[in-house]
Amino acid sequence: MRLLGIDYGRKKIGVAISEGQLVEPLMVLKISSQKDVLEKLCFLISEKDIEKIVIGTPGGRMDGEIKEFGRLLQNKSKISTVFQDETLTTKDAQELSIKAGIKRLKRKEMEDAYSAALMLQSFIGY
Repeated sequence: MRLLGIDYGRKKIGVAISEGQLVEPLMVLKISSQKDVLEKLCFLISEKDIEKIVIGTPGGRMDGEIKEFGRLLQNKSKISTVFQDETLTTKDAQELSIKAGIKRLKRKEMEDAYSAALMLQSFIGY
């Protein structure tokens, strides 16, 4: 099953993809408008033949906003959307990318995609 993982933020969204047990960080989308990001994600969902969307929720104030975004994305894409706890994935992603020797600029550019990948791995249970 092809899954799309999303680490939602107000300024940028980290995106990861999985097929089976293999998860990879894909990209970071900068948000110019909600309509624009929904269209980009729907294009990606169609292009990659995604079967389910997994959106990370950190717990706290942003959960309502994230769930509303998930509802909008599900309605627009017609793909089932579920939510997964992503507590501390950004911190874990930073630590793992440092250990992997990824240069600072690349880490900063892809940090949200790495977080989305960790959250998606957690969802898969691996």
